[in-house]
Amino acid sequence: MPQAEKRKRRGVFARKRVRRDPGQSQARGQSRGQGVRPLAAGRMDLPFLLLTLLLTIMGLVMLFSASFPSANYESGDPAYYLKRQGLFALMGLAAMLAMARIDYHRLRGMTKILMYVSVFLLALVLVPGVGITQNGATRWLGKAGVLTFQPSEIAKLAIIVYFADSISKKKNLMENFKYGVRPYILILGFFAGLMLLEPHLSGTILIVGTGIVLMIVGGIQGWLVAVGVTGVSALGFLFVKLAEAGVIRYGAARIEMWHNPWEDYYGDGYQLAQSLITIGSGGLLGVGLGRGRQKFLYLPEQYNDFIFSVVCEELGLIGACVIMLIFSMLILRGFWIALHARDRFGALLVVGVMTHLALQTFLNIAVVSGFVPTTGISLPFFSYGGTALCLQLVEMGIVLSVSRQMPAARAG
Repeated sequence: MPQAEKRKRRGVFARKRVRRDPGQSQARGQSRGQGVRPLAAGRMDLPFLLLTLLLTIMGLVMLFSASFPSANYESGDPAYYLKRQGLFALMGLAAMLAMARIDYHRLRGMTKILMYVSVFLLALVLVPGVGITQNGATRWLGKAGVLTFQPSEIAKLAIIVYFADSISKKKNLMENFKYGVRPYILILGFFAGLMLLEPHLSGTILIVGTGIVLMIVGGIQGWLVAVGVTGVSALGFLFVKLAEAGVIRYGAARIEMWHNPWEDYYGDGYQLAQSLITIGSGGLLGVGLGRGRQKFLYLPEQYNDFIFSVVCEELGLIGACVIMLIFSMLILRGFWIALHARDRFGALLVVGVMTHLALQTFLNIAVVSGFVPTTGISLPFFSYGGTALCLQLVEMGIVLSVSRQMPAARAG
């Protein structure tokens, strides 16, 4: 056969080359590498597991101490809130142990489902007559007084899993603005917009903060980090100034009372003023577990967002510092697991979970102590909220799942 005819036949039957997104090519190569790599099935990280159990038990004890006056007044059963929270704690611990025994790589196949469900629920809560409104914010779904949950809790987990999956596939492409920054900023902006419509400022801060940390750890360029931090700081400063000037109504009263809660003690400043009184009355050693006085219908939300104030009153400064130390140990142990994770996806998952936990803990303590304006944010493992506790323990199960696949030489 002549050479010209052979070349012609090859041109007809040859497979056309399709230009692909470089991120997709790297993702395929990485997934093939993970497919042939043997996965370890070792033991769960014992220090992380024990710290999680310790915080869960301490949270239940403090919840009972902080809630029994309100529970007795509202339902006639002093242990009403403890019973409900204890049931959810048992379900959450079971879910945590089950999640720890599942290969965390299976979460890759759930990323789109989690994102779609989160968007649907965040939109559903805004439908008039569907979402439950409390204290001027529509953040809950379910039946009031029976079972409610915040779709934002699912959205936080969805963002962590999606960002970890997507960023782990891109590697060096994270330095590219088109592939490594723009899509994630658009996603965070979309979720933030939905949550600000509720409005849910604290949840927005947690989601955006966690997403940005994952982007930084994923490898975006340093100048982009500097620009982002400067931009966020400028927007925060502008928001505070506009709220003080009365241009922005939402949060204006909170910022004003944050500066001086005693100015309107029986009005908008009452909650923060009572929180500061509760913290100060504990002194160095506290008045004793269960002996606090401010929880007797003086301090609002004493078993929810402001439970740390009760901790300070009953356990004192030393007891509060011990609890903060335990939180710090759990967070640091989580980041240690991330450093020794088997692969990039596992490391990013743990970084996302630990960043979320660290931000939420810090913001709650900062709110009740008056370092930042008052906003609705719960203390992990301590505040009343069954579905939130379950999801927190599921996140701890993800970290334990990653720890089971650490190389044997690094585990322990």
